[in-house]
Amino acid sequence: MHIRSPAAFAKTPVEMESETALRMAEAATAFLAFLTPDQRSRAVFRPETDERLNWHYIPRERNGLSFKEMDGAQRRLAYVLLSSGLSRRGYAKAMDIMSLESVLGELEGPDRRFSRDLDLYYVTVFGTPSDESPWGWRVEGHHLSVNFLIVRGNWIAPTPNFFGANPACVPDGPLAGWRILAAEEDLARQLLLSLDQEQQARAIIDTEAPADIITQAGPRVVLDAPTGIQVADMTEDQKQLFMDLVLEYTSRMPSDVTDTRMNQIEKEGVGHIHFAWAGSHKPGEGHYYRLHGPSFLVEYDDTQNNANHIHTVWRDIRGDWGEDLLKTHYARSH
Repeated sequence: MHIRSPAAFAKTPVEMESETALRMAEAATAFLAFLTPDQRSRAVFRPETDERLNWHYIPRERNGLSFKEMDGAQRRLAYVLLSSGLSRRGYAKAMDIMSLESVLGELEGPDRRFSRDLDLYYVTVFGTPSDESPWGWRVEGHHLSVNFLIVRGNWIAPTPNFFGANPACVPDGPLAGWRILAAEEDLARQLLLSLDQEQQARAIIDTEAPADIITQAGPRVVLDAPTGIQVADMTEDQKQLFMDLVLEYTSRMPSDVTDTRMNQIEKEGVGHIHFAWAGSHKPGEGHYYRLHGPSFLVEYDDTQNNANHIHTVWRDIRGDWGEDLLKTHYARSH
């Protein structure tokens, strides 16, 4: 497959190098080649269908092809596809989230409300991998949803991106103390506690944390104007902590995607980003935070199951689902 050089097109704020896009295309092509006609009919949708926006992080019925329905070779290729869109650390977290279903099943016991099965994660491909036409893919199940759109063979839209963990900290057993999303919690709390009293007064927007991330699984980001404390009003050490926290989310992606996203954030002005906190600052008590910039949003919530159940999401306010890339693509094509 020929992947065009980024130099073939004018730069856009979210343009990526083609290395990751090429890996995705090769992985998706190999995965689709090993499916039966019936499996392919369930796994593949047109990229313009509303199914691309039909996402969620709760246990539910899903479209696509589950790992449970795949043979060994198909599963290996599905994991290769998942790894093609994530960094090594991001892929490890995704695999840990999937494996946590077994831990959760043990904790909930036989009377659990939902089936906890690490094979109930679904792969969906939108369109045909190509350097000419937009295409995309998704891997999704309980507490994991990674969504990608690839345009012109080298532009990548990597959001919405959702990682969750229940339990956030395994309470007992051989994995007691295991925390998959430890950095997402610890860095934010460290940042909050580094603020002085006046800064905290601006950063803390509510003494009670919301029951879930505010945007939930909406197809579009609908949120009021940024609130909390601006990064411009932080000290240099606090700004570094803040950027470490941002990087914890963007570095779920391969380095070329991460670098482009971080460059975009810095170009728009880090000082304009707001950090907001709600709830308790103490470990083990309900809390919430968000990072709200001109073009991106990160939400984190840990209130359910006695504050031992984390939801995190990274959204692109203007470009979720690659909408900005598609507009540019069609404008240049016509």
